[in-house]
Amino acid sequence: MDEHREFQRPDDAELRRRLSPRQYAVACNEDTEPPFRNALWDNHARGLYVDVVSGEPLFSSEDKYDSGTGWPSFTRPVESGRVVERPDDRLGTSRTEIRSAHGDAHLGHVFPDGPGPAGLRYCVNSASLRFIPVERLEQEGYGRYVPLFAEKPARATDDNSAAAKPAAEVATLAGGCFWGMEEILRGIPGVLSTRVGYTGGHVENPRYEDTHDGGSGHAEAVEVRFDPSKLSFEELLEKWYFRMHDPTTRDRQGNDRGSQYRSAIFFHGEKQRRKAEEVRGRVERSGRWKRPIVTQIVPAGVLWPAEEHHQKYLQKHPGGYTCHYVRD
Repeated sequence: MDEHREFQRPDDAELRRRLSPRQYAVACNEDTEPPFRNALWDNHARGLYVDVVSGEPLFSSEDKYDSGTGWPSFTRPVESGRVVERPDDRLGTSRTEIRSAHGDAHLGHVFPDGPGPAGLRYCVNSASLRFIPVERLEQEGYGRYVPLFAEKPARATDDNSAAAKPAAEVATLAGGCFWGMEEILRGIPGVLSTRVGYTGGHVENPRYEDTHDGGSGHAEAVEVRFDPSKLSFEELLEKWYFRMHDPTTRDRQGNDRGSQYRSAIFFHGEKQRRKAEEVRGRVERSGRWKRPIVTQIVPAGVLWPAEEHHQKYLQKHPGGYTCHYVRD
């Protein structure tokens, strides 16, 4: 992809072929997807959000925040001129619609109730966006945006006496049925929250029925938010992850078979990739596992949330199935 090309809107026939029905309805027909039941509202990965219609860059994860609305929310576009504003009186109230500048895709609306100096909230439909993780920006032709995600030095506290408490970190881990994985992970000291979902495949908005036979390419995974001042990423992997499942069985855990049960670490950023490889190497050399470790280390993408009845499943069903336990 030539990052200096002009972004253009394809013709309607191409859009219908390329976009999913929901994407077409939202981006081309000004539909609105349901809150909390869309791919990107709770996406914590670092990267760029681009227009599904034209591919033009629109928003950065560095400007994304949790607005509590159930839709992806940003404080500003990634660059001036990328988003066009239009008056919208369709619902009998005055709102400001936002559209992509070159693709003319309906994105959502902007409201004057956001954080930051400008006080704006760009409320965007996930279906109008494609997320590109930092690790794939160069490969997909958005290399000039990589510097936006350079790690920033820690800010001092107000009294300048110590570094500020580090922000929560996110890990995305797969190692078999996500019921048992989540039940162990959520109880680890330093873990703030967990949710289960599907990631690493090619099907958008997957449901369990799309993934249980491995055809979607997705793995059952757990997204873990943790406090790095209490639990390091290396400790999470070495002390817990590599002990709660068998990392030597390819596409299998216990009686569960298929690529959806593969062992994989979906890293968020170069630092996590490096640490994951270091930990995997130490575990391999330790001799605790008698067969080679087959755990994949791959870039994190979208985690499509699993259905609500899968979340905290073993809390809802204490006698439910699991093949996971922490080994000595």
